Amino acid sequence: MRLLRWFIGLLIIAAFLYGNFFIYDGIILYKLINVILFCALFVLFRVLFGPSPADRIVAVDILGILIVGLLAILGLVFDQSFFMDIGLIWALMSFIASLAFAKILEGRYLDD
Repeated sequence: MRLLRWFIGLLIIAAFLYGNFFIYDGIILYKLINVILFCALFVLFRVLFGPSPADRIVAVDILGILIVGLLAILGLVFDQSFFMDIGLIWALMSFIASLAFAKILEGRYLDD
């Protein structure tokens, strides 16, 4: 059963990549945005159905990294620099949140 789920997942990923890079005729930045959003779906699945709280924390951290990358690509697409500023702020907030989540996961208080 587990092997079947892996095979179905592999087929879905292969179909997405084939459709995104060989069928869709957009510029490469739009294709990269599609890939980031597709990866975000998998990360959101891990956040919702993670087997442990540590897996969920790592998934939230990866989601923050994906958002920063998406903001950087959007800054290139729209030729606006404020997307880079928002991405920098998001990266700093994500780092602080990861530290706070790790401290809570250890069982300590935030003011220790």
